[in-house]
Amino acid sequence: MGEHPSPGPAVAACAEAERIEELEPEADERLPAAPEDMSNKRSNSFRQAILQGNRRLCSKALLEEKGLNLSQRLIRHVAYETLPREIDRKWYYDSYTCCPPPWFMITVTLLEVAFFLYNGVSLDQFVLQVTHPRYLQNSLVYHPRLRAQAWRYLTYIFMHAGIEHLGLNVVLQLLVGVPLEMVHGATRIGLVYVAGVVAGSLAVSVADMTAPVVGSSGGVYALVSAHLANIVMNWSGMKCQFKLLRMAVALICMSMEFGRAVWLRFHPSAYPPCPHPSFVAHLGGVAVGITLGVVVLRNYEQRLQDQSLWWIFVAMYTIFVLFAVFWNIFAYTLLDLKLPPPP
Repeated sequence: MGEHPSPGPAVAACAEAERIEELEPEADERLPAAPEDMSNKRSNSFRQAILQGNRRLCSKALLEEKGLNLSQRLIRHVAYETLPREIDRKWYYDSYTCCPPPWFMITVTLLEVAFFLYNGVSLDQFVLQVTHPRYLQNSLVYHPRLRAQAWRYLTYIFMHAGIEHLGLNVVLQLLVGVPLEMVHGATRIGLVYVAGVVAGSLAVSVADMTAPVVGSSGGVYALVSAHLANIVMNWSGMKCQFKLLRMAVALICMSMEFGRAVWLRFHPSAYPPCPHPSFVAHLGGVAVGITLGVVVLRNYEQRLQDQSLWWIFVAMYTIFVLFAVFWNIFAYTLLDLKLPPPP
């Protein structure tokens, strides 16, 4: 008496299904940390895809996954090197197919090495090539007297001051640029890199008007600065090993390279009255990295056009480019600046 018969299997199954449906929105709300944080993904199904990927990987941290082969461990390593949130790391690990591969940074690096070797053979000099009297005659170098040749604002990245200059840039491009491209794609990383390169040459044309420019430091410093700033801004979330030590090493390497560039700029020139190449391009790259670059790296799989900060920095970059263009057209004449003769 007073006892109710236990429900049949069908009734129990229906009750369990209703309970799961009720819990579903709660889990959906918890996953991305905040609704607005995920409301601007590239597709409407992205949120559900992350939810399903998280269920497949359960609550186990990606670092706890066992039995991974070499390529899987590499992908996991890249995820922890570049992404601050575990949910993004899991999704990246689960969805990355290496198609397409990180072709942009590898292609740029190979071209830089090829041009350097060709130039070294032509000049019969590999160390401090920039001191060779015929160095500036190359049509790729940015030269203030030839600033109307617009391609030079970009092609100067294929000329380096010497093997010591090329070596550090190549190492940073491969160690930092390739993992970033694997995560964020060639379009985004290429955009940051090229923006840093152009900003570097334009900064020189405004701030160091009589000096030429060589080397890919503008693009390299844009990527490295963006990566380091992203680590600092997401310090607790970044789980890369020895991050403080590695940041210190990266900053030391960048400082040494910048110091070399400053020393070379004020060293007695091998082709007077034209000075040695400027160091200001490094600073232009850093400025791009801590503005446009940070926005790109902070928005994994999110539409950049939906980020207000992105448009602010794009507007700032556009204003700088327009200012530099008008400066190059009018300022040299108005200031009656004496430029070095063409090489």
